[in-house]
Amino acid sequence: MGLTSGFWKLLGASQERDTKKAKGAIDASAEFDSWAAGLDTSEFADAAHALDLHGDPAPDAAKFLALAREAAERSVGLRPFDVQLQGALRMFAGDVVEMATGEGKTLSGAIAAAGYALQGHHVHLMSVNDYLARRDAEWMGPLLEALGLSVGYVTETSTREERKTAYACDITYGSVSEIGFDILREQMVTHPDNLLRPVTDIVIVDEADSVLVDEALVPLVLAGSTSAEAPTTEVFAAVRRLRAGRHYETDSERRNIFLTEDGARAIENELHIDDIYSTEHVGSTLVQVNVALHANFLLRKDVDYIVRDGRVQLINASRGRVAELQRWPDGLQAAVEVKEGVAISEAGKILDSMTVQALIGRYSRVSGMTGTALAAGNQLKEFYSLGVSVIEQNRPNIRIDEPDEVFIDVEHKNAAVVQKIREIHETGQPILIGTQDVAESEQLAASLAEHGLEATVLNAKNDAEEAEIIAEAGNVGHVTVSTQMAGRGTDIKLGGSDESRHDEVAELGGLFVIGTGRHKTERLDNQLRGRAGRQGDPGKSLFFASMDDDVVTSAIEPHKIPTAHDKLTGEMRGDKARHLVDHAQRVTDGQMLEIHANTWRYSRLLAEQRNIIADRRQELLLTERPYEEMSEHENERVAELEAKVGHEATVQGCREVMLWHLDQEWAQHLEEMNDVRESIHLRALGRQNPLDEFHRIAIAGFKHIANRAVDEARITLAGVEFTPEGADLEAEGKARPTSTWTYMVHDNPMAAGGNVFSGIMGTFR
Repeated sequence: MGLTSGFWKLLGASQERDTKKAKGAIDASAEFDSWAAGLDTSEFADAAHALDLHGDPAPDAAKFLALAREAAERSVGLRPFDVQLQGALRMFAGDVVEMATGEGKTLSGAIAAAGYALQGHHVHLMSVNDYLARRDAEWMGPLLEALGLSVGYVTETSTREERKTAYACDITYGSVSEIGFDILREQMVTHPDNLLRPVTDIVIVDEADSVLVDEALVPLVLAGSTSAEAPTTEVFAAVRRLRAGRHYETDSERRNIFLTEDGARAIENELHIDDIYSTEHVGSTLVQVNVALHANFLLRKDVDYIVRDGRVQLINASRGRVAELQRWPDGLQAAVEVKEGVAISEAGKILDSMTVQALIGRYSRVSGMTGTALAAGNQLKEFYSLGVSVIEQNRPNIRIDEPDEVFIDVEHKNAAVVQKIREIHETGQPILIGTQDVAESEQLAASLAEHGLEATVLNAKNDAEEAEIIAEAGNVGHVTVSTQMAGRGTDIKLGGSDESRHDEVAELGGLFVIGTGRHKTERLDNQLRGRAGRQGDPGKSLFFASMDDDVVTSAIEPHKIPTAHDKLTGEMRGDKARHLVDHAQRVTDGQMLEIHANTWRYSRLLAEQRNIIADRRQELLLTERPYEEMSEHENERVAELEAKVGHEATVQGCREVMLWHLDQEWAQHLEEMNDVRESIHLRALGRQNPLDEFHRIAIAGFKHIANRAVDEARITLAGVEFTPEGADLEAEGKARPTSTWTYMVHDNPMAAGGNVFSGIMGTFR
């Protein structure tokens, strides 16, 4: 039955996100509670698969809800609240639901997945990291299995066989990067038996705003291993002698860095060259200088990366944790490694790529859940045609959100933060402090220690201890300093692991959340606030800000920033400063939306072209089409090979030859379009529309890929040796890489616009 089934309409699907029908279905399910309670646990699976969940109306919709409620209570010890069922129903309808922290999104997502799977669909439950994917699969597994559904998960450490088994399940949990990379790796397979077969049918996205908005245009990039190229010792030495302001300048967001005229002359003198901008040097020396500039002056230790176990490890700023095995491409990783004096690691040549947004676009239905969906509603509507349903809390939110305290500069702000923490700590009320990066979290902890106050720090350096730290953050007298809380996935319970202390902490006022600065989007602030006030508990939140904060300086012109403040404390009293911070945050949020929209305009044509290549590749991989096409063009050669090694080996050899050349042509197209993208803005100087020109070049370059691949395959077929296993391409110098890097490239710092980029590496499985 198609996904437009009336079942979803019965359960509350409407463009206006009317929840009345959903509530009606939940009320109706009460009539079947006694039926579900009377079933033996062993009977749940048969009962679930006997339900008729098709048609309009769906005859057994209410029975499904009653059965899910009973099965959840018996299998995982959780009886869903009505609001949790309502969240599941809205995900059934294809919405992104907003459910507050502690309201049980994980259970809602599992019930939604069960409904889809009982209709016969394959479901991916997509998380932001491996930890949550594995935790949720193991946690919700007993419920789903009780309903007769198979459950699996994939993580970075999963073997090929484990992945194949997981994707064969009705419901598969995995992080967005792992599922995305597995789909990319399918484009490297040359034998049908090696396919993992992740079916892109239904996806339910946890932390949906983070995945669908914040990381939407992060390209997942598959690259074959090559040796990394770092700037030479001479270039590094020359760049390190440069001085800010005189030799180089950066923009206010520290996203771009430029040599001044003095800087160019200084580099030329140091390297004994006449003109660094000459044809001789622009593609080599100048590139090395730019890489060295970024590595030395823009990328900051304990902000953008940490050094641990002799390796440079990148920090995912939106999640506040180490991006496992993440790296920068194009020599920047090697440059930072030289800067930090650690061993230089391998780099990679791009073989294929796909944005997260394009990955999500492959699914026939998308829904999701998060604590802050409404604030991302415009982006979800514009880029995915997704609606947002706000689910009421099971218990009213009684958290108190105090007005921001704003200061003239960061020094006065930091002093006020420490003083506030000391005052609250004296009462015994637990405190959670959200910081912007690793360096700030450690500096704050050190400042607190100087005042005799011990704090537990949770950041990228110790994120393996995350669950234990968060579990105790709500206990009496605890002070926890953390980087970004979005995607942490663990509730902070009052009293910590000692449930008997819940009421004691509640009487103290619950958890007190402090933000040391506003993020560039309100959603991340709200993720932090949402850690207090869980399930009707009391709590407070308070954010500090200063006129030096990045969110202010990147959005407000210096002459428009107010200066009136208390000369002793540095505080800026009244609403004017608060309104300015709010305005700055709205500006930066709008800037990110515009960047998203502009980048998507460039990437969607390549996404469509990639789908065409994927279809062609699938045909070559799963049918005898390669044999047929080569027989049509090179009949005598194919007949000769068939007589020598047999039909199956000839088919496989023709397949390998044609796939190799198709993959090469596609990789070359991607490389060329990446080069075009970096300079296309210059077309505006000639009164041309850069986007139109990009599309024209992309279409022209793509037009003959398939035919060129066939022509090249015919040439290769004439000379390559065949064995009983297929074509010996390695002997022809056409071997595939034995391993690959898998990058997540955020943006390119050398490109027009100068954005900073990063990438994840892994091993080809």
